[in-house]
Amino acid sequence: MKILLTGGCGYVGTPLTQSLLDRGHTVTVVDLQWFGNFLPAHPNLTVIREDIRNADRIPMVGVDVVMHLANIANDPCSDLNSKLNWEVNALASMFLVERAIAHGVRQFIFASSGSVYGVKEEAEVTEDLSLVPISDYNKTKMVSERVLLSYADQIRVNIVRPATVCGYSPRMRLDLSVSLLTMQALVKQRITVFGGNQTRPNIHLKDMIRVYHHFLEHGMKLPGVFNAGFENISILDIAARVNTQIPSEVIVTPSNDPRSYRLSSKKLLATGFTPQHSVNDGIQDVIAAYRDGRLRDEERYYNIKTMKKLTDLS
Repeated sequence: MKILLTGGCGYVGTPLTQSLLDRGHTVTVVDLQWFGNFLPAHPNLTVIREDIRNADRIPMVGVDVVMHLANIANDPCSDLNSKLNWEVNALASMFLVERAIAHGVRQFIFASSGSVYGVKEEAEVTEDLSLVPISDYNKTKMVSERVLLSYADQIRVNIVRPATVCGYSPRMRLDLSVSLLTMQALVKQRITVFGGNQTRPNIHLKDMIRVYHHFLEHGMKLPGVFNAGFENISILDIAARVNTQIPSEVIVTPSNDPRSYRLSSKKLLATGFTPQHSVNDGIQDVIAAYRDGRLRDEERYYNIKTMKKLTDLS
């Protein structure tokens, strides 16, 4: 299968690209590479350094499936430049799906976000609940979803709303809760928790990749929106789990981030998908990578620090 993967040099995209190649697919990665390129050369891999807003420069001839992961990731980075956020996260999605349709692409898999729900009091947040995004990042994901679904009569659209991802990737992110708290314990033997009582859903990186493969294999029969998150635990609970593996001082401070919700993935589970990894595995991944020298606490692994430099807003 010939796959076009935007964001293929990212935290999820890098190991996803490798897994696609391992399964015999031909992959074209389109990525602006703000955070580097950790993909080794492969005969079935083409890497194009390009802005996804330039849709007319993105090759679609012969493509079977578009997997759209590229975006300005997380709330702080999106807040740096609202115009850039809306152009990349929303407008570019429309350009891409229209170009895909024009070239006869049969399937479009989109990485949205579980945070589009905003603050929810329900015991289980299912796909049929209202979306009340509270940040620019969340709003652009919601808008992209609606734009893509408006083309559902012309191309098969699969929308995945991932939980917060944990685990090790060559293009690492240390600004995600599990990795952030684990690295603090490793480096400082001190964990700082903001708020702590907010419940958030989590998914291991390896399961996230398996979800995308699931839709690649079965997505033509599974249109629409699916949550992907399997462990709903509080930030303080994550700190406690880290603390059992790396004894540390836990400091709780006030937080102005009210997001708290419990993602239900029963709809995805009903399609035959079964998670195989856990938050504890993600903690162990970071510990192992740090101790064997693959990972250090460096600025390049924090999106906001890199984005500030790129946008000259620091």
